[in-house]
Amino acid sequence: MTKNNPQQGKRAAVVINPMKSPDEHFQATITELCINAGWDEPLWLETTQDDPGRGQAAEALEAGVDVVIAGGGDGTIRAVAEVLAGQDTPMGLLPLGTGNLLARNLGIDIEDPAKAVLGVLEGAESKIDVIVAALDHGAKELTFLVAAGLGYDAAIMSNTMEGLKDRVGWLAYVESGIRNLRGEPVTAHISMDGKSETHHKVRGVMVGNCGKVMGGLEIFQGAVPTDGILDLMTFSPQQKFGWLGVVAGVLGRGKSRAVRSLAGKRAEITLSSPQEFQIDGDPVGLVSHLLVSVDPLALTIKMSASSEKKSESEVSGRQSHTSPQLLLSSEN
Repeated sequence: MTKNNPQQGKRAAVVINPMKSPDEHFQATITELCINAGWDEPLWLETTQDDPGRGQAAEALEAGVDVVIAGGGDGTIRAVAEVLAGQDTPMGLLPLGTGNLLARNLGIDIEDPAKAVLGVLEGAESKIDVIVAALDHGAKELTFLVAAGLGYDAAIMSNTMEGLKDRVGWLAYVESGIRNLRGEPVTAHISMDGKSETHHKVRGVMVGNCGKVMGGLEIFQGAVPTDGILDLMTFSPQQKFGWLGVVAGVLGRGKSRAVRSLAGKRAEITLSSPQEFQIDGDPVGLVSHLLVSVDPLALTIKMSASSEKKSESEVSGRQSHTSPQLLLSSEN
């Protein structure tokens, strides 16, 4: 029975990766949720191998929907966000992937798809930052919401076995991480808000918009996607047990020469040789130059008030849209 609701006449679009759909009845389930919440029947748009969500998001905007719900993994969510960034139409999250990193950082339910959709239909709008990344002097431009990486972490993403990921989830990345521990270090020249420095024997560079990455690990302490700041970290394991120093530095257990951190609004990274690059978990290819900048509060998110409060409660030691500051974990 349809409820009388002041939302009547509103319509959502669902841009969904069909490979991530829980079952063959999922569309009917979401349609029923929308109708029972007082919304019209949703516009259902499935992604394809050739178009992971951008074209579908553009079609949803043209249809004049009130919210675009991105259903799938972080790749689908990022593709939809690239289209919606800077637009008035909000995005809702229906996390169906392995990592669901943005949803985790925002406190959105990742275990119950129906609850996540209800959170969108009944929730309020808020805004988050996005990071714009120009690759190899503008040869390609991408937007990301959680984190991007050059080197080691990108090699993990590129070499994770899909079959294993389907069986054990994010633990498949751990297996790939062990296989990729060995590698050639590079020199990274980094400029953050105009201040330049050189990092030697670097195995990886990570840039974050949020604090948490795979497995709930908080790589960037206190980082939230509403502070107008991007966080950058390089890790340079030293000698035989160097990765222990990296782990200690990442977990914040004292200073470590193996890990160095910076924060600001714009960073330029030049590597001595091309490295694997990943963006929100999606492998992109080899990159030797990266320019990243914050687009503050560019994306409108629609989610439940409880999710928003949970996300805000995790902020520690950093105020929204503070002035950028340089954070060094070791000396140059």
